[in-house]
Amino acid sequence: MQLDLDIHNFYEHLVVEHLEDNNYSRDYEKEFLADLCCLALTQLPARYIRHDIDMAFFLNADERKEMSEEVDAAIDLAFNYLQSKGEE
Repeated sequence: MQLDLDIHNFYEHLVVEHLEDNNYSRDYEKEFLADLCCLALTQLPARYIRHDIDMAFFLNADERKEMSEEVDAAIDLAFNYLQSKGEE
């Protein structure tokens, strides 16, 4: 078993999904996006899974909404931090 291939943090999927849905890759370079993801994920709890389908089965609509709101807030904070560091 290779843990790095068999398990992952579900929040990683949610962060990437948020960036794709909001066209961040169109407006920002890969390096900026990687930093943004790292900073956002650092603020979020770990929710490790083996298969994304596991979360679809175990999450109810309220939990999914709450997780999405947490991701939105974490990305906003990370983005604002990176923007402020770019201005220095």
